[in-house]
Amino acid sequence: MSSYELGKGIEMSTNPLLSEATITAPAEGQDDLSPGNPANDGADDRAVVRASDPNDERGTDRAALRAALKPLVLKGPAYRARRARIENLRLGVQLASLAVIVWIGWQFTRWVFALQAGRLEGTRPPGIEGFLPISALLTFRHWLETGEVSRVHPAGFVILGLVVATGLLLKKAFCSWLCPIGTLSESLAAIGRNLFAPLLRRMRAPRVRLPRWADLPLRSIKYLLLAFFVYAIFVKMTPRDVALFLGSPYNKVADVKMMLFFAQISTLALKTLVVLIGLSIVVPYFWCRYLCPYGALLGVTSLLSPLKITRTPKNCIDCGLCAKACPSNLAVDRATRVSSDECFGCLSCVAACPVPSALAVETPAPWRRAVRPTVFAALVVVLFFGGINAARLAGYWRTEISEQEYLRRVQEVNAPKYSHARGSVPEYGRGD
Repeated sequence: MSSYELGKGIEMSTNPLLSEATITAPAEGQDDLSPGNPANDGADDRAVVRASDPNDERGTDRAALRAALKPLVLKGPAYRARRARIENLRLGVQLASLAVIVWIGWQFTRWVFALQAGRLEGTRPPGIEGFLPISALLTFRHWLETGEVSRVHPAGFVILGLVVATGLLLKKAFCSWLCPIGTLSESLAAIGRNLFAPLLRRMRAPRVRLPRWADLPLRSIKYLLLAFFVYAIFVKMTPRDVALFLGSPYNKVADVKMMLFFAQISTLALKTLVVLIGLSIVVPYFWCRYLCPYGALLGVTSLLSPLKITRTPKNCIDCGLCAKACPSNLAVDRATRVSSDECFGCLSCVAACPVPSALAVETPAPWRRAVRPTVFAALVVVLFFGGINAARLAGYWRTEISEQEYLRRVQEVNAPKYSHARGSVPEYGRGD
């Protein structure tokens, strides 16, 4: 029996924020050994192991192997409880992060509307600058060249640095644990799984997957977009251009312009948004996998991460459930250490594995220490939110722009001096 056959009978979870699949009973007559089969409620000792691989540490005595692995395999309630703990852990972090971001958006929107009405009401949340990645990249270049952090949008610079830091240390955990777009994409993917469940069952596939000839070129788009921004900011622009942009009237109200873009969204932008949502329902994680430059940046930095999903072949029963749970369609069940730039660090594969000692996040050799899911979650939260608190204490969080200046600028936000074209801004004077 192949590893694929061991995992048949997959039915999609109804919770849009949980991981890729839950396992259900197979059709009558199927010899399914997955952890959801009520006949054995776990991968049991009947599991058939694939022929030994030259790189695999297992021997050829399958009977002895099955006997040795039997005590390690979680079944029934124990398996379901462990999987739920890991999935709910990430779900809790996602919801908490999303709640913070929604609160920031609501607070900022009320503040801008009050300014438009000529009132100073509420306060501007600095966290809104997390949605200004271009300004953050320009601030980063300015910092590299001058050693000074522009005080126009310092929080954006801090958030960019912390996002990159998570990529360097914790794979693309920012995408799967903290990013609101990642959470939205996961919810849309779950809607698609439920819509196409009959088709997926006939295909014996956990999700819709584009053919390789289409997937690879599309995945390159996000890297091309990242290359464009890197070229435009770090090659094409001179230090004077960077300083001119950072101090420009446009950059000073870039957060307000961004909010007004969505509050007064054009027909074309709305249609584009609807198309992206539709594509994300049909093809899971369409934006994240193919178009997000932030994801491309984290994909590159994540290659250096010391923590990676690691499979221990001698403890693996070849059920293939880890590969089926992976939202990036990675062949986790055939890898020893997952180094792919597409690994989200979501731990869906770890949660799906019925043998806890077979798959885990681990430090590199020669230490090879497993990192428990709770510890991994704590590292994500402490690194990101702890970094924000450190920036606050160091004075690199709040803008130097006063509320009175914001009030004046919002009143004239449609003036020509608040425009830009391909990174270029109109000349402005000291009083602007």
